[in-house]
Amino acid sequence: MTRVGIIGLGHGVFGRRSDATVQELAFEAFRAAMEDAGIERDAVDASVIGSVPEYHKQRSLAGVVQEYLGLVPKPTWLTEVACASGSAAMRTAWMAIKAGVHDVVAVIGCQKMTELSTPEILALMGRVGEVQWESGFGTTFPGYYAMFAKRHMHEFGTTRDHLLDVAVKNHHYGAMNPLALFRKEITAEKAKASEDVATPFQVYDCCANADGAACVILASEDRAREISSKPVWLSGMGCASATMSVLRRPNLVGLPSAEHAAAQAYAMAGIGPADVKVADVHDCFTIAEIMAYEDLGFCERGEGGPFVAEKQSYIGGKVAVNVDGGLKAKGHPIGATGVSMTYEIAKQLRGEAGERQVPDADVGLTHNVGGIGQYCFVQVLTRD
Repeated sequence: MTRVGIIGLGHGVFGRRSDATVQELAFEAFRAAMEDAGIERDAVDASVIGSVPEYHKQRSLAGVVQEYLGLVPKPTWLTEVACASGSAAMRTAWMAIKAGVHDVVAVIGCQKMTELSTPEILALMGRVGEVQWESGFGTTFPGYYAMFAKRHMHEFGTTRDHLLDVAVKNHHYGAMNPLALFRKEITAEKAKASEDVATPFQVYDCCANADGAACVILASEDRAREISSKPVWLSGMGCASATMSVLRRPNLVGLPSAEHAAAQAYAMAGIGPADVKVADVHDCFTIAEIMAYEDLGFCERGEGGPFVAEKQSYIGGKVAVNVDGGLKAKGHPIGATGVSMTYEIAKQLRGEAGERQVPDADVGLTHNVGGIGQYCFVQVLTRD
């Protein structure tokens, strides 16, 4: 079966983008990806749009984006699995190429979030939890992940300082990323002085809502080799789900969907966690990154706090994690996040990450979580 390669990469600036509509954000990333690939529109067979429609006034967003990109009448469709919508779009395009239906597919993750107020966004996100038994009682995203943090602390001795170590690291790298929402370093002292959100979280434990878009052009192996001199391969693709209600989970110290998705991706790629040089993981809250270290096998369960404290997730450590700033500093336009992660890892494998470049990066990984772990997508990327 044909391999699927990445031949084009495009990414806009994440932030409060009052200068652009959602389709303009999508075009910004699409144009950059097409220029990177060195192809014209007629080479693209289809597009897949990752986005969460509730945040936009426009229903059926794929159609308006497709028209604005000038790709009509080629096929397009929308994928939505909460915060993992971008990675769902990646997987859908990958499957279309593997099946032989299309040869070249544009994947665009795009989202406008800042037109809604924070309370409106909290209410929308809270309903990703089970409506019958959880969200109706006032659950929020920070509240859910605060439960994970408190349980992790109770079982393993994870500390407040461990959580802050994640924030300090990701802002350190976000300050080097011209596409990030927050481009300033922070100290643990500054983070500790910020407002409380949901115990044990304070403001700097939480990622920020943002507007933005990213685009990745995928191609079958034959077309990828024709078009690109430096394709990056999607060598392992894992996808899994978990119960909608967190109360029916086996524990509150990790995400079972992430463990299953990682196992699938590693097996398909024929590698293990120790082979990964650089990773982008879903750090919607600081505890989420610590759990990701463990779910992905970068360290043993319960050792995620010391792992970051000892700088094992910095460049030069065991595996460089979120050296683009992660959701924490780069921002989290939810439909764009998964595609943005793929963009970053592909840039790393191409050796194009500038001062954030991980030396000898030949195997990378993305880990994109939807909801409170109801969905998880893991990708292993490699280069020749």
